[in-house]
Amino acid sequence: MEPFDETTREILQTRWFSLTRHELPDAAMTRDWPVHLDHCFQRILLDNACQGPWRDHIAPPAYRNASDDVLLEAIALGELVLDGQRDLAELNRKSLAWRGKLRGDKDA
Repeated sequence: MEPFDETTREILQTRWFSLTRHELPDAAMTRDWPVHLDHCFQRILLDNACQGPWRDHIAPPAYRNASDDVLLEAIALGELVLDGQRDLAELNRKSLAWRGKLRGDKDA
């Protein structure tokens, strides 16, 4: 895939922040999700898009340094979670397992 131009990349980043800073945290208030903080949604979606801890694949800040493909995949996962088509708890378990941090409390 050819890299997106700057305008398209800005649109992707705007969508990323709207989804992870507003839409998912707002939805978490009425759903039984294991997390509710923006950075937790970002971790879960990026880890699953990378199939491992995102910091092993992307230099921080991830929104700026992730490939277009990874950012698109993370956004798509977030939209599926928001629409109830993907299980956030399952994605969180995968993320925590990759990080060696499976535990019972919320907002890991």
